[in-house]
Amino acid sequence: MTSSTHAGGGAEVAGSEPLLNVVGLQTQIRSDRGTITPVDGVSFHIKAGEIVALVGESGCGKSMTALSTMRLVSSPVSVTGGQVVFEGTDLLGLSDRQMRRMRGGRLAMIFQDPMTFLNPLMKVADQIVEAILLHQPVKRREAEKLAVEALRRVRIPAPESVAERFPHQLSGGMRQRVLIAIAITSNPSLLIADEPTTALDVTVQAQIMHLLADIRRTAGTAMLFITHDLGLVAEYCDRVYVMYSGRVVEEGSVFDIFAKPRHPYTRALLRSTLSPGTKADDFVSIQGHPPAAFDRIAGCRFHPRCPSVLDRCRTEEPPTRRDAAGAAACWLEGAA
Repeated sequence: MTSSTHAGGGAEVAGSEPLLNVVGLQTQIRSDRGTITPVDGVSFHIKAGEIVALVGESGCGKSMTALSTMRLVSSPVSVTGGQVVFEGTDLLGLSDRQMRRMRGGRLAMIFQDPMTFLNPLMKVADQIVEAILLHQPVKRREAEKLAVEALRRVRIPAPESVAERFPHQLSGGMRQRVLIAIAITSNPSLLIADEPTTALDVTVQAQIMHLLADIRRTAGTAMLFITHDLGLVAEYCDRVYVMYSGRVVEEGSVFDIFAKPRHPYTRALLRSTLSPGTKADDFVSIQGHPPAAFDRIAGCRFHPRCPSVLDRCRTEEPPTRRDAAGAAACWLEGAA
């Protein structure tokens, strides 16, 4: 695999062991109506220094995959199968206390809505200091200096002043930078970013993405970037996993996914995305709707919406066919 030339800057280390290796991850939600499986046998890996995208329509299981990887789910949601091996340790085998020490240390996450995760009653500095004291053997005074330095690192102007403010006194972009500052205080080797730019305007969105790319360049931090914005994926990511209805249906390098998509769903996603070079006649929305939570669909889960459906797609689940360029779970892969 060649080195990435995207704005992210880094490159996958050929032949190296994955930093994170998720195998057969399954997450279920139990209710009075029955059990649903929003994450159903998901496998992916991330190597040191990579930015890997997880893409798909809303409700496909992207965010639940991230939360399950971080073990941030609680009843009635539970991780019921698979492995999440991070730096050689299966996170699913750790105690709650061990996992709390892992989160915010070598493994960190930033979220779509900062106001959901920032304490409105605590000053910015106190929230960053709290994270530092949890993971680093320093005194409070040193932690306060590190907190201001973290704000400076994420390019917040006048960091000493911002440190004394409350979250509601900051703009949406500033709050997102504070979340990133909290996440990087312990220099994590992997950062999971769950749609970190969705609620921001285009200019601020670009600033946040440049910031994340700079963190990857300067610290070598690997990232799992969860998004539905394929334009950001093309510019910043090295590899892509495409999810549909709780499963990964295709994986490959950014170049291969955009230039030679193999799964009909991936092709449909790309055709339904507006870009500066897209003509109006080329824009095609995906017909139909994703399966509802309690739908039981035999065969390929995309077959009710697929323009290339075969008879066997309606009854037989396709295997994932893998080669040097990537993988796709589609019967058309073997139909040539």
